Amino acid sequence: MSQRMIFLGGFAVCAGLMAAALYFQYVGQLEPCPLCIMQRLSVIGTGLILLAGGLHNPGKWGRRFYGALTVITAGAGAGVAVRHVWIQHLPFDQQPGCSYEFAYMLENFPLAKTLKLVLQGTGDCAQVTWSFLGLSMPAWTLVFFVGFVVLGLTLMFSSFGKR
Repeated sequence: MSQRMIFLGGFAVCAGLMAAALYFQYVGQLEPCPLCIMQRLSVIGTGLILLAGGLHNPGKWGRRFYGALTVITAGAGAGVAVRHVWIQHLPFDQQPGCSYEFAYMLENFPLAKTLKLVLQGTGDCAQVTWSFLGLSMPAWTLVFFVGFVVLGLTLMFSSFGKR
């Protein structure tokens, strides 16, 4: 398989994840919590990096560069997903309370405070509204983020040539 197909395949997975997220939001009526939105931004960032790599079809150093960027964005998404899964597994009396909506925070608070509030999570973040094979949506995004980190590391350290 060529490196271009690997980049574009990773992008296609990201596009599929975003399509699923939008389906659940607009068809399934599941409103995303602040941590979900942060995970979406990470998926979009990872997807754009992989798309750029696929369109560029770089040599060895370019592949390593795109791989490193993929590790960074997917690693950040994995960190948010781990936090989200942890919040979902807290006992009810220890779950964080509800907070502001994400759009409100962006409009009314400085970016640093918005990020702090988002990463604290909300009561909405603690609710498991969908699961598949026993894993919640944030747990599934964590699985995909780990896969993207592995993909990025593979791109960084593989020995296959540009095809």
